[in-house]
Amino acid sequence: MDSKQVLVITYYFPPRPGVASLRLRGLAKYLPEFGWEPIILTPTLPGDPDTRFRVIQTPYPGDVTARWKRRLGLSADKGFQEQIGIPRALRESKASFTGKVINLAKAILAYPDEQKGWYRFAVSAGDDLLKREHFDAMISSSVPVTCHRIAKALKEKYKIPWIADLRDLWTQGHRYPYGTLRRLFERRLEINTLSTVDVLVTVSEPLAQKLRILHRDKPVITIPNGYDPDEVVKSAQLTEEFTITYTGQLYQGKQDPTPLLRVIAGLASEGQIDLKAVKVRFYGGTPYWLEKEIKRYKLEEVVSLYPTVPRDVALQKQRESQILLLLNWDDPNGVGIYTGKVFEYLAARRPILAIGGPRGVVSELLEETGAGVHVSDQEGLKRTLMEYYEQFRMHGRVLYNGREAKIAKYSHLEMAQRFAAVLDACVKQQIKRQYGHFISVIKENFKKG
Repeated sequence: MDSKQVLVITYYFPPRPGVASLRLRGLAKYLPEFGWEPIILTPTLPGDPDTRFRVIQTPYPGDVTARWKRRLGLSADKGFQEQIGIPRALRESKASFTGKVINLAKAILAYPDEQKGWYRFAVSAGDDLLKREHFDAMISSSVPVTCHRIAKALKEKYKIPWIADLRDLWTQGHRYPYGTLRRLFERRLEINTLSTVDVLVTVSEPLAQKLRILHRDKPVITIPNGYDPDEVVKSAQLTEEFTITYTGQLYQGKQDPTPLLRVIAGLASEGQIDLKAVKVRFYGGTPYWLEKEIKRYKLEEVVSLYPTVPRDVALQKQRESQILLLLNWDDPNGVGIYTGKVFEYLAARRPILAIGGPRGVVSELLEETGAGVHVSDQEGLKRTLMEYYEQFRMHGRVLYNGREAKIAKYSHLEMAQRFAAVLDACVKQQIKRQYGHFISVIKENFKKG
């Protein structure tokens, strides 16, 4: 069977850092197994991409904020507030006046997103590709939403099937950072941009339901993120301590590790756990607000904060841990949100302890796979932590009870197969439309003759 070609328009692709890059790498790696050859269209990357993949890199003028920093004589790599001397405690505060002013400026200047400067370069490169080669379909993946605007421009000219992959929702997203007025204008842009799309894809059914309300005439398919099965290590040397590890960024006011600190301090004061045997590790930053919480509960000898580490180091820290900490979004609208971290944790094959947020897709995934538990109240967290601690005390390790067959449903291989099925359906529908038009023209000519 001859492979079909799909143009994948994405800002995120390895080695550009970010969880989003993993979804796109999984597509590039496994789509060929299902008859589709992906060609990646992306801005200039911070390093050389994997030679297994065909990657078209275009010029990129930089993010909007970075360009404005340079115009003001500031470093593009450091925060604006840091460079103008705002104290760390103030710039990390949710009530920061300077932060609000900067956010207002971004709402105006970075419309519809920070990467809008990529649009003309990507459309030009995509146009050149589609003139020279035959492509059977396109996939655009957001964020940033400029990827969809690029795809729309190419769709209007070349009429090929187009799948828009919304890893996060656009104006319906739970993390939408701007006010009501911008959302009103941007919602019109969203509806217009996606008006010619053939299929919408998102990562969970609750998010799909939201898309169906806004884009009533469009089919919406759910395809979750996943993990790379090649990254699964069946056995790893575990830490000698009762180690709880979190890898990734922390968002103040959205994710809260404080309940865990409170329970650990409480159990220690009751004599139920030995703090000398407990280690809690955060890899991904040293936020001031979390440092304060650690001191508040007198856990400076137990909890360690580390800066962001390379991904291979983060994976190793996950595999050696007794427990992996997952911090859900403390948002009632977050029931459909899978953090990208949960799939990476699945590959580590260590028990996942999810805390915070309402019951939702993460709770269901952990129950289905047996890979961990989600607790949303203090008593449940205390009980679960003691169960894990007793396993560690008796066996020298926390037992892992993941169901391999269920977990395999969330691999990049499975994800790519589902994308391939959607692509195949789009191509068949396109052929059907073209064939129907061809027959109608013949009939019309026959009548005239």
